[in-house]
Amino acid sequence: MPDLQETVQFLSKVPLFQSLKRGQLERLARVVTVREYKADEDIVTQGKGGAGLFVIVSGKAEAVRVRADGSKATVNIFVRTDFFGELALLHEGPRTASVVATEPTKCLALARWDFVSILRDDVEMAILILEEIAFRFRMALEVL
Repeated sequence: MPDLQETVQFLSKVPLFQSLKRGQLERLARVVTVREYKADEDIVTQGKGGAGLFVIVSGKAEAVRVRADGSKATVNIFVRTDFFGELALLHEGPRTASVVATEPTKCLALARWDFVSILRDDVEMAILILEEIAFRFRMALEVL
């Protein structure tokens, strides 16, 4: 994203951040980085460490999980304003699926250490984001 205000505007449309105030969005906008991927390039890899969240700015990607028997399943498709890696913001465990760009894709990346640093200074933001993550987790469990 070229400038701070454009990034803030974009982040305000991302479901995880929609309930945040402008100042909170600005703090996030200052620490996100732009990452670009070619078609068929891994954005994250199942089983590898996860250091943060990704938001699709443009392009398309799919989450693919390799099962214990070696078979693969597409578990999600991501487009503009979709995000993944939210659990990696809260815990440094391995990725539960690979996410692969299916066309040229631009993402905003939010590193865990930047996110945690911001939340230490803004309890309200922490609560709002945790509520959204908990809601999404409940929704995911309902379809299982």
